[in-house]
Amino acid sequence: MAKINWAILGTGVVANEMAAALTNAGKEIYAVGNRTRSKAVDFAKKYGIQKVYGDFHEMFSDPAVDVIYITTPHNTHIEFMKEALKNGKHLLTEKSITLNSDELDEAIALARENHAVLCEAMTIFHMPIYRKLREILDSGKLGRVNMITMNFGSYKEYDMGNRFFNRNLAGGAMLDIGVYAISFVRWFMESKPTKILSQVKYAPTGVDEQATILLQNELEQMATVALTLHSKQPKRGMVSCDKGYIEIMEYPRAWEATITYTGDGHTEKIAAGDHKEALKYEMEDMELAIRKESDNTYLEYTKDVMDIMTQIRREWGMYYPEEEK
Repeated sequence: MAKINWAILGTGVVANEMAAALTNAGKEIYAVGNRTRSKAVDFAKKYGIQKVYGDFHEMFSDPAVDVIYITTPHNTHIEFMKEALKNGKHLLTEKSITLNSDELDEAIALARENHAVLCEAMTIFHMPIYRKLREILDSGKLGRVNMITMNFGSYKEYDMGNRFFNRNLAGGAMLDIGVYAISFVRWFMESKPTKILSQVKYAPTGVDEQATILLQNELEQMATVALTLHSKQPKRGMVSCDKGYIEIMEYPRAWEATITYTGDGHTEKIAAGDHKEALKYEMEDMELAIRKESDNTYLEYTKDVMDIMTQIRREWGMYYPEEEK
């Protein structure tokens, strides 16, 4: 495939980031679609996009479209994904890729049936720093991973109409920031966590405002995750091993990490990639998978993370309107 035609569904902040990344990489954005056509027209003018759909659903069956980047709210993803996958379109879908495991399983089956590449736009699976750290861990120089500690919190005003707290937009900490934290855990664990404990504090709208999670896999590697939408926390991840520990700040779009060796206390700075190029790395992995040159979609990790989030929410008894139908 000499040229891959991209289409973008949605025109928000992350859609603009990907359009800029594609343009800077010399890629072709063939089309854009949005519920509000005037926004799609403005977006197309900004990035020199040739095709604007009168009805964005036309994107899913347009034979000129190879891959679609879906940036709409995550409670809308599955219906768009099903329509696109049935037409054999490759999909790069923003996180959270679906609302729950049942939806994701349906999408994976459709992707396989229609020979389409399906990938979640999860920065942690594509940024160079995480791959570099995995190489270091795989070398054995730090010994075994024993414990992972995650913090992710931001202060959001108590505006219950805001998407972060809006149940009708699948708001809440788990699907908004928890997906990053649990993806980080899964990246550094050798297998999927099978023992899960959690506790939750709800916002007045009934979505999860704050949560703490304990995870353990069959190898007895453990993780703690602290999430909040109403208190600022440092974006910090720590991977503790036999012979040292890794600290990563400003994840998920990290570009450096510090390793402290517990034997003598000396530290080592590890750097790889550029946080400004986060979406470029996702796009590059997607194109390589479409061309069948490599498969760095990490769909199996996406599924593990979705299974964990779904199990936790079901144990809480917290469901979104789409799940109650």
